[in-house]
Amino acid sequence: MIVSTYIAYLFISIAMTIWVARTLSKNGRVFLVDSFVGNEVLADSVNHLLVVGFYLINMGFILLSLKSQNNIEDLRACIEFLSVQVGFVLLVLGALHFTNVMVIAKWRYSVIKNK
Repeated sequence: MIVSTYIAYLFISIAMTIWVARTLSKNGRVFLVDSFVGNEVLADSVNHLLVVGFYLINMGFILLSLKSQNNIEDLRACIEFLSVQVGFVLLVLGALHFTNVMVIAKWRYSVIKNK
């Protein structure tokens, strides 16, 4: 049961990470172009770097949190493990997203202020 639970956790967490990264990359481009005062090349480059960093941090977190201290012997324990682990992944994804938005917004403010 533990191996099946780990496989389910990896599948759910990695799929969510890929979906969130693609969504943020696609929809965040407009925000980045505006933040870098219309410099699309710089915005695209920063966007790509953010996605790579996002993948590295999240995949590392997912793999480091793969271990369970509890015995997973039934479906209930499996669901409880998955909910806690996937919940942590979602919190990390959200925290990274808001941190990136805050940093870029501060960057944009400083660029506009210094013009």
